[in-house]
Amino acid sequence: MPNTQDALVARAVLRDIRHTPQKARRVVDLVRGMRADEALNVLKFAPQAAGSDVFTLLNSAIANAKQQNPAIRDASELWIVEALVDEGRTMKRFRPRAQGRGFRILKRSSHISVAVSDTKATSKSISRTSSRAQTRNPKRSDKSPLATPVAAVKTPAEKGASN
Repeated sequence: MPNTQDALVARAVLRDIRHTPQKARRVVDLVRGMRADEALNVLKFAPQAAGSDVFTLLNSAIANAKQQNPAIRDASELWIVEALVDEGRTMKRFRPRAQGRGFRILKRSSHISVAVSDTKATSKSISRTSSRAQTRNPKRSDKSPLATPVAAVKTPAEKGASN
């Protein structure tokens, strides 16, 4: 296992981009964990509108990595170790409707951040949350009775058949 303390990590952040976070996450999820050169090829031909913005953001992260370590020759030596999409500002607009009413329109934006490294393994300082902390309900842990598989519970017909 490579030493992740000495690993090169370069970041690039794009703030207040006018794509909704849900649509931007579809694009970012495609390339998370890939080699940087493969991710550039995927993003170049991605049909989503956010693909071109993430493409330029990834190019910026690669350029930042080359600036930190001139020994890196091209994007094939780098891995995408972190790719996040956070919610940005929401502009509130009103659309006129019938009988003098106004309906609110929410124009959402997002913050996209990408981190590349020369090693595939990531340290704990890079990732925001551990895999255990990613569950929405902290009460549902491995020891919880709610986390037991459904197949372990026998129906009354199965109990009678086993006798």
